[in-house]
Amino acid sequence: MSELRDVPTLDDVARAAGVSTATVSRCLNSPERVVEKTRNRVMIAVEALGYTPNFGARVMAAKRTFTIGAIIPTMENAIFARGLQAFQEELHARGYTLLVASSAYQPKIEEEQIRSLVARGADGLLLIGHDRDPAMYEYLRSRSIPVLSAWVYLPDSDQPTVGFDNRGSMRELAQKVIDFGHRHIALISGITQGNDRAAARLEGLRDALRENGLDADAVPVIETPYEIESGAQAFRTLMQSDPRPSVVMCGNDVLAVGALRGAREMGLSVPEDVSITGFDDIELARIVTPQITTVHVPHREMGRIAAQTLIDIVEKRGNGASVELKSSVQIRESLRDLTA
Repeated sequence: MSELRDVPTLDDVARAAGVSTATVSRCLNSPERVVEKTRNRVMIAVEALGYTPNFGARVMAAKRTFTIGAIIPTMENAIFARGLQAFQEELHARGYTLLVASSAYQPKIEEEQIRSLVARGADGLLLIGHDRDPAMYEYLRSRSIPVLSAWVYLPDSDQPTVGFDNRGSMRELAQKVIDFGHRHIALISGITQGNDRAAARLEGLRDALRENGLDADAVPVIETPYEIESGAQAFRTLMQSDPRPSVVMCGNDVLAVGALRGAREMGLSVPEDVSITGFDDIELARIVTPQITTVHVPHREMGRIAAQTLIDIVEKRGNGASVELKSSVQIRESLRDLTA
């Protein structure tokens, strides 16, 4: 039987690289503080010896686990994927590990996951949106766990937010729709209960209608889960309205793709027979035919800045000021200009 190989230590790496153990530690924990030549020598020694840092010792020394938790509403579509990828990349660059959970848009499940991540020693939490039981924020405050809300911008919130104005963004898109001559407008919305982003987008549409002298209360609205088939079913229902809508606006691009499917199944041409718009500008919106008019959300920038802000709070380097990012309307083939 072969002999067990000794586990390499920090001292072994230091001797192999010809530096002190303190220098090795800095290279692993704060590489930006070490000159490149020395850092390269140390990392070559780490690789050659197969050295793995002692996580427990690092935690005890820093009084942190270097772990950040993130709870997203769903993993079933790409709505949050790009932002979360940028969030993880920035965490990795700063020496942190990401733990991800999904709540399926269920507040009780999210509360369980928050408590579970705290129990596992998460140094901070990324949550999506801000609308949740105030008791959960008090629970996190009582345990000194920093929390940051993304995909929303609320400058007056007690917790920092990094995101955009959902209500204003939908209002801007709705204004474009109205400018294109549409007056019979319907909406396929995400379920607004417990989802402040969906609720804000609905209000944004109503804002634009009121500002243009249209009856905001007369707009047909169907709330449904963010699924393609749900979007198709909602579209088929809305097209039975009288008067029939000339445009169906959707709370996100997944629902808009579902609406496209519903139009095909009904033998309707988009945008000749009916226009469709989305929200988020995920890749799906650009690869379907016709390409979907939507609101571009800066997902990657949002994820990157959210990670930077949250780590700065954890490391007591920043005050956690909220950051607003700009969205933009992307006019594409699925919206017909009735004034042309």
